[in-house]
Amino acid sequence: MRLWTLHSRYLDSRGLVALWREALLAQAVLTGRTRGYVHHPQLIRFRDRPSPTESVASYLREVHGEAARRGYRFDATKIASPECADPIAVAGGQLDYEWAHLREKLQARAPSWLAGIESISRPDPHGEVETEGVNINEDRPFIDKTRKPTEQTIQPFLEVRTTLTDN
Repeated sequence: MRLWTLHSRYLDSRGLVALWREALLAQAVLTGRTRGYVHHPQLIRFRDRPSPTESVASYLREVHGEAARRGYRFDATKIASPECADPIAVAGGQLDYEWAHLREKLQARAPSWLAGIESISRPDPHGEVETEGVNINEDRPFIDKTRKPTEQTIQPFLEVRTTLTDN
């Protein structure tokens, strides 16, 4: 399940259709209409909201709006709730990580689409997401796979390894 923090305008047609389907699946999970994916980590951002159903519906409305702008006919009647929810807060690093990940995917499957967005250095978040002033939870830190590890980030793992090999 991939529910992008990036605005859906950066997705190619395959990515936008996949996002619509994945967000509909998330809605089905959050409304109890399916038993699969119940513990999927991508659902945390919606479950942590006061009204998870309204949050995922707001997310879907944004995706639907982008699809309509492109001339696609996604079925808006599949969106469960007409209510709007407050934006979902995520760490700014999440946006950076997803931007790098999307560019990598587009390089392989849609290089011409990538060429149209490649000059963007700081993409906008999805309409239902805000990234400014967000402090990530210490129990669920963001892992930036695009950066090389430093001695400071590796040290706790080295200490555990040393302890395990000394015994």
